[in-house]
Amino acid sequence: MAMVEISDQNFGSEVESADAGTVLVDFWAPWCGPCKMLAPILEEIDAEIGDKLKIGKLNVDNNPESAGRFGVMSIPTLMVFKNGEMVAKMTGLQPKEQLLEWIKEYL
Repeated sequence: MAMVEISDQNFGSEVESADAGTVLVDFWAPWCGPCKMLAPILEEIDAEIGDKLKIGKLNVDNNPESAGRFGVMSIPTLMVFKNGEMVAKMTGLQPKEQLLEWIKEYL
């Protein structure tokens, strides 16, 4: 499944709706170096297990409401939502293997 752009406007339908399934949201910004390093890792994860979850990217500069609502204080921050509820949160750049292990706990 291709990664989707998440915004304040579509957060509810893409992430919080009961039928959204498992969604990994990447809170990022274009000026953030670690965020840029995380992007290709998330693309690889999407290629490997994208059939089991949706991966969305939310630019915190353009969508401050969602970032504020979930208390995002530093980026990159990754959150896993399952059936519309946030079930896990991780901040900072992590190696691909560690991210996969963490994500698979919620699939």
